[in-house]
Amino acid sequence: MSTLHTVNKSPFATSTLLSCLKHCRSGDAVLLIEDGVYGAIAGSAIADEVEACTQEVALFVLAGDLQARGIDTGKIASNVKAVGYDGFVDLVTNHDRTQSWL
Repeated sequence: MSTLHTVNKSPFATSTLLSCLKHCRSGDAVLLIEDGVYGAIAGSAIADEVEACTQEVALFVLAGDLQARGIDTGKIASNVKAVGYDGFVDLVTNHDRTQSWL
């Protein structure tokens, strides 16, 4: 059974994203939303840890939340895919359950 994990907290304010990544299993996906999108920025302090998980876990970022924070999609890590709200719905329906990390 696969899980979609959603993270809405900045990784520079809390350890929520790193905790989430440690609990992910092969086949899971992580969607960064709201301030969680800061975790997708290439070259950041946590970029290596985020990149290390993407061999077994798919990583996504909500494009609307990037835009709302003035982050260009060219600044996100190459292994992170930006999705719209329709992509968010697809992720929810393609996984057995959804876990929100607060």
